[in-house]
Amino acid sequence: MSCAGDEHCQQALENLYLFLDHEADEATYHEIEVHIRECTGCLSEVDLERLVKQLVNRSCTEVAPAPLRERVLMTIRTVQIQVTER
Repeated sequence: MSCAGDEHCQQALENLYLFLDHEADEATYHEIEVHIRECTGCLSEVDLERLVKQLVNRSCTEVAPAPLRERVLMTIRTVQIQVTER
């Protein structure tokens, strides 16, 4: 089956990063896994994203200095608090 862009394709692609990072719940992970086995278009998209993740992972070998990481984390927490309060 090729990618028809239907509801199953849309759901699979919307949850692609959760699937690739194994962060989707078990039912969603299984649904996506079954779908990409049957849908060549979505399988191609998954393969492409896996490749990109691998390349980025290989390229990101340096660790940010501790003060920079702390500032980034503080900014993220501040934004989360602001969004939560609204």
